[in-house]
Amino acid sequence: MSAITHALSLTGSMAWAILWALIFGFFLSSIVQAVVRRSTVSTLLGDDHPRTLTMATGIGMASSSCSYAAVALARSLFRKGANFTAAMAFEIASTNLVIELGVILALLMGWQFTLAEFIGGPIIIVLMALLFRIILREKLIREAADQADRGEAGSMEGHAAMDMSVDSDGSFWQRLLSADGVTAVAHVFVMEWAAIWKDLAAGLLIAGAVGAWVPDAFWQGLFLQDQPLLSAIWGPIIGPIVAIASFVCSVGNVPLAVVLWTGGISFGGVIAFIFADLLILPILNIYRKYYGWKMTVRILGVFYLSMVAAGYVVELIFTPTGLAPDPAQAHLPSEGIGWNYTTWLNIVFLLLAAALVWRFFATGGRRMLSMMGGSPGGEHGQ
Repeated sequence: MSAITHALSLTGSMAWAILWALIFGFFLSSIVQAVVRRSTVSTLLGDDHPRTLTMATGIGMASSSCSYAAVALARSLFRKGANFTAAMAFEIASTNLVIELGVILALLMGWQFTLAEFIGGPIIIVLMALLFRIILREKLIREAADQADRGEAGSMEGHAAMDMSVDSDGSFWQRLLSADGVTAVAHVFVMEWAAIWKDLAAGLLIAGAVGAWVPDAFWQGLFLQDQPLLSAIWGPIIGPIVAIASFVCSVGNVPLAVVLWTGGISFGGVIAFIFADLLILPILNIYRKYYGWKMTVRILGVFYLSMVAAGYVVELIFTPTGLAPDPAQAHLPSEGIGWNYTTWLNIVFLLLAAALVWRFFATGGRRMLSMMGGSPGGEHGQ
């Protein structure tokens, strides 16, 4: 019982430490999604030119941070005419370059990890685009498009099919502050939480259990902590492999990243681990359903190589320059609830969340939740 209590205590402390940041991040993301229509997005991503990929990255940064929802939305954009590489750039940015991820990394691990994330993310997208240009052929892309049109749904297909943005004219602020704008923000906010809460809870519980039960000696041996040079080489290679096997994605893998960092993984290795939330086994299975085995193997290979390379670049930038934090100073949050700035921020943002949830249910949101697990009627074949 003491071991279980210790694990749950770590889980609760991590959850309390990042709660306000999650609400804040989802609120900002909801504002953007409420005023930008997805039909407009798909028309902007018709090729893999640098300008288009930059646009895809920017739009992704303001989109959903749920890995499953991002994968489903990327497939939806691809079906509606977006270039495959641009859709993948959107997918990577929407899970690894979102505001809430950066804030949570800063809170749990330090600002250096946030900076590394926003340096490594664009590197992955550039490498991914270059590798796809080399290995993807028109025939394979057509086969993937045919497979995507067959309508084999993933777990977030219904969510991806919904466009909750404001359908009216006017400036950004006029649309946002209108009654429809407030409703749209509330709907996006609640649906984003509905999409991610299971992954977030799983990530916190797994991190708490691993942090409490797995001895540091295991991680130190796995990550070759006693051999700094080999550890720096090995970290970005093993990091994504641990992520693939962990089943934890989205912002839910940050608590587990804290455990790995305190356990001795290299700086580049933990960054590569965080990036690999799009390669966990359930998502690889969704790629198989969406695009077929041939494309799935290429996505796995290209994403993995790009993430490993980004980990090495981050390591080379941060470690020699002294920007990487001292691993000896790392620790899992275990303070619990106390009267400090975190508690006050949590109270303020919980009140904001409560107001948005009330607006959601007061404006017909319950029906939207029931649509979330699958495609609405008529979506296939459009």
